[in-house]
Amino acid sequence: MQSSDITTEKQTFSQVLGKTVKTGIIKSNLVPMFAGLTLALYTYQINLVGKLPDIFFALIGTTLVIGAAGAFNNLYDRDIDAIMERTKTRPTVTGDIKPAAVLVLGIVMSIVGIAVLYFATPLAALLGFLGLFFYVVPYTMWSKRRTIYNTEIGSISGAMPPLIGWAAMYPDITHPAILGLFVVMIIWQMPHFYAIAIRNHKAYEGANIPMLPVVKGTKRTYHQTNVYLVIMILISFLFGSLSLGLMLVALLLSVIWLVISVRRYDEAEPEQWAKSMFFYSLIHMTVLFSTVIIYSLVGIIFRL
Repeated sequence: MQSSDITTEKQTFSQVLGKTVKTGIIKSNLVPMFAGLTLALYTYQINLVGKLPDIFFALIGTTLVIGAAGAFNNLYDRDIDAIMERTKTRPTVTGDIKPAAVLVLGIVMSIVGIAVLYFATPLAALLGFLGLFFYVVPYTMWSKRRTIYNTEIGSISGAMPPLIGWAAMYPDITHPAILGLFVVMIIWQMPHFYAIAIRNHKAYEGANIPMLPVVKGTKRTYHQTNVYLVIMILISFLFGSLSLGLMLVALLLSVIWLVISVRRYDEAEPEQWAKSMFFYSLIHMTVLFSTVIIYSLVGIIFRL
């Protein structure tokens, strides 16, 4: 009986900690980080075995930095999280974890995460710091509650993982391929989060968060989404400097997304259009970054 009670307490603590640092976001961001990492190994023909320690540092450091960003975000946003249906059960709202504990957790994870990334390369540590800073200060503490361009501002931090992965393997982020991944990650976030905002329109409106669909309406959001999708189509050509195959995959995925946007907007209600856009955004990210990882790993293996 005593053993059962202990197990339950551990599970509860684990769940509270996971929600505080947003483990779902951590996992989803490790995929593009790993894509940047493997792409650098392939591009510069770096020995995989010799880089295993740096791969470990990149994985742990990125995990800690993203977790710290999630903790700081939960801490600062607990007032508006209490209003929104999908966020009102977060531990920072329910009181399952004290604000002081979240602050300490965020600070410790930040310091340790950046330090671990430094063991890979100083550039990886700098990028980790910049990603954390942009998410906490310009996005969470300023733009999220003040401007319809909060998503654009927040997208900078959201696009850091592939740069961190690449920089951990090779301290130069000027190659067109990694710049392509970085810009794709920036642009991808707008159609993705616009769709979320439409589906949660009332919640954002009730919390007084100026998301684009809430302030400007669905039609403006639709047109702005399509502009970003056209930009994403053009960005696909940056991958041509490395691989025609990767370029074609990126190009095809983006063209399909634009077609879905145009056709579904004409055929469906705004909420249904947003639902289609949201689910395809997940497919787009999964297929693109999985392709980059597989392409890079296969190239590395065949060089051994």
